[in-house]
Amino acid sequence: MTDPGRGVLAQITEAVMARLAREPEPPGLEARAREAAGIRRREGRRSLADSLAKAGIRVIAECKRRSPSKGWLRQRLDPVALACAYEAGGAAAISVVTEPEFFAGQPGWVPAVRRAVALPVLQKDFLLAPRQLFEAAIVGADAVLLIARVLPGGLLAEMVSAAEELGLEALVEAYDARDLERVAATRARLVGINSRDLGTFEVDFGAAAALAARVPAGRTVVLESGVGGPDDVRRVARLGLRRLLVGEYLLRSPDAGAALAELVACA
Repeated sequence: MTDPGRGVLAQITEAVMARLAREPEPPGLEARAREAAGIRRREGRRSLADSLAKAGIRVIAECKRRSPSKGWLRQRLDPVALACAYEAGGAAAISVVTEPEFFAGQPGWVPAVRRAVALPVLQKDFLLAPRQLFEAAIVGADAVLLIARVLPGGLLAEMVSAAEELGLEALVEAYDARDLERVAATRARLVGINSRDLGTFEVDFGAAAALAARVPAGRTVVLESGVGGPDDVRRVARLGLRRLLVGEYLLRSPDAGAALAELVACA
């Protein structure tokens, strides 16, 4: 349960840090991760950046059971069936939320989804230490989410570099100009702009577009959160945002694949 008197992001971060402290890093984890990365390189990687670079509205479609702010979205989630529906609906990639305590996710969903689709798979979690990147590589993620706000000082750049070494593309999320300045100082090529204020849960597409305009040239911007249907897609496209991460709207739709196809057709 979240405490409304404290920020959601802070609560989740503290819980993850406590979990990491309780559970020592398994022996040989890094070696297994590098072995998995080598296998993926030999087999040929699925590039999130390349998929997002294609023309039109490009959507990273999300598999998520619940959220701290909205509660249960799909209590009986079949991530494989949902991912297949997303692929048929024109997704650019699949996002799999694996955080267990607040989002009811499971890391085992990542390999299951990746076996079922040909799209890149983004593991979305609260990654605070390199060992979590090792775990992401082992389960087969193609990309990971890194949140600038929870990676202070030099840790952000360290995590971006560590992900790169493991063959993981990093989508690095910024909430404001200070976050973006830190993200821009890293090697990250994929920049997520969160349109939702995690303090008030208000969505502001105009502010997100203004922040996106400050992203250095040569990097790909992904709008995260807040898209609630075709009208929102058309609105953000007019603001120059055509690469989107969409979860709640699709998860609440009776036919997620058809709902996604409608969003993609807004191009």
